[in-house]
This record gives sequence, C-alpha cells and structure tokens, in this order.
Amino acid sequence: MKLLNELLGIRYPVIQGGMANIATGEFAATCSNAGALGIIGTGGMDASRLVEHIHRCRALTDKPFGVNIMLMHPEADEFARIVVEKKVPVVTTGAGNPGKYMAAWKAAGIFVIPVVAAPILAKHLERAGADAVIAEGTESGGHVGEMTTMALVPQVCDAVSIPVIAAGGIADGRQLAAAFALGACGVQVGTCLLTSTECPIHESYKTALLKAKGSDTVVTGRISGTPVRVLKNRMSREYVRMEKAGADKMELEHFTLGSLRRAVFDGDTDEGSLMAGQTCGQLHAVRPVAEILEELSRDAAACIAGLNRLC
Repeated sequence: MKLLNELLGIRYPVIQGGMANIATGEFAATCSNAGALGIIGTGGMDASRLVEHIHRCRALTDKPFGVNIMLMHPEADEFARIVVEKKVPVVTTGAGNPGKYMAAWKAAGIFVIPVVAAPILAKHLERAGADAVIAEGTESGGHVGEMTTMALVPQVCDAVSIPVIAAGGIADGRQLAAAFALGACGVQVGTCLLTSTECPIHESYKTALLKAKGSDTVVTGRISGTPVRVLKNRMSREYVRMEKAGADKMELEHFTLGSLRRAVFDGDTDEGSLMAGQTCGQLHAVRPVAEILEELSRDAAACIAGLNRLC
C-alpha cells in the first residue's frame, strides 16, 4: 500500500481539512509548505473569491494543494468548472455525490477524493471514478455522520480497492498510527490545526478550544437531519433545546444564520458556532502548523516502533 504522501507528492500523509471560512488560500499554502496537503474550503465563498484564493495559494507555495467543494453549495457547478480551469491538482468533496463532475475532473487530471460517512457510498464513488475516499467518523468537527472512525475506516477499506484516508478524532501520533492500523493510507485533520499560530480564526475561538475538554462538544441538528459538531455554548444549548421542543428546520436555520462567521471573525464564543471535533481535549497550546505536523509524524513513527517491539 502506498502512503498518502507518496500518492500526492507531499512530505507527510496528512490532508488539512477544508473548513468553511477558515481554509483560506493563505492557510492552505501554509499547510502545504509545512508538508501536508493544504486545502482551500469553498464554504463561505462565492466563485470570484474562490478564484482569488486559488491565486493567493499559488503565489505563496509551489507545493501541491487542493480545493474542497461542498456539493450543496448553490455555486457548486461553478466551483467544479473553476477547479478545471485553474488546474487545481486535488479536489475533495463533501455533502453530496460528485458523480456529475467526475468525467470533467478526470479529463483534467484532477485527483478526486470525496468524503464519505458510510461504506456503501464509498463503493458507489469508487465505481464513479474517485481516486481515493476520506472516511470521516462522527468524532470530527462540523458536519458529521453516525459511524465512529474506529468502525468506519476498516469497513470502508474492506469495501473498496482505492486508497482510504481516515478522518475524525485524529490529533496526535497515536491516532495517526491507529489510522494506519485500520488500513488507511493517511489522515485528514482539522481540529488540531485550529489552534495553530497561522490559523485565521479569532483568538477568542482559539482560547475556547484550549480550555475545552473532550466532553465539551455537542452535535446539533441530529433530530432535524443536519448534524454538526460544535463546542458547547449558549447558542448550541439553545439550539438543542429548540430542536427537542419541535422547532422546524426553518426556525433552526434562522437561529444559526451567520453563527460560524460570528465565531471565526468576531470571536463570539457565546452565540457563534465553534465547530470542533472531540480531539479538542488534546489541544494545549498555540503552535506553528509545521511543529504540529512534525510532531504528528514523529510520534506516529515512535508509536509504531514501540508496537513492533511488542510483536
């Protein structure tokens, strides 16, 4: 099995998650320069801003990078065209099926990696032409599925013959080593990069993450069918209360309108949507991206070496 870094021509077998309003062209370039695959997230962007961020990323790195397209976005068709026009080397997708774009992306030589939350979707996307899949467990921040990473990754690995990247609940070398043991060729990480020096979220958001314990997240939207994992705060508690009381989807969407931007840009830790995974309890300091990635790789190698001595 080839590791993800060998497949993509990067230093570490790590993809930076395409987090909405956070994964800018600058941040993607920083992550690529540090050895991961940096990803520009289209959530919160329009077509002109995506083009701008692709140009910014290319101006700041000569390393591979990618674009994440949330397929429910109203401009997804335009994003799909732009990544071809701008010769983006890698595309990851979420919140839908990218099948209708696959032929154009493959003709352009794009390496396509959809995010999946169930083995059956992974099998379907392999048939559609995906080069790899990201199996993302419910431990992750933001939009989540039901299966845990520990259960999901090996089942996806058994279901497909293309490479599988593990995501959800991965923040240190032990978890990277575990992902390899489950059959993954690499990992996608997000939460552990939120407290990086270069991450463009508000300092109050970073402080909230550093204070959080692993039990300090909650999934909103499970009842309404739009599950999102965030830190517990006034907004998330009220959302869950309204949801359990029977509020309809329109009421809930209005309640959270603009909440992610309030968290990211304004640092509103009471009413903002502080998206974070369960690894928030492993965050203890603000550090450079390069240091986070180097430690992740070094500690995984040490963990694997220790396990080999037991065999």
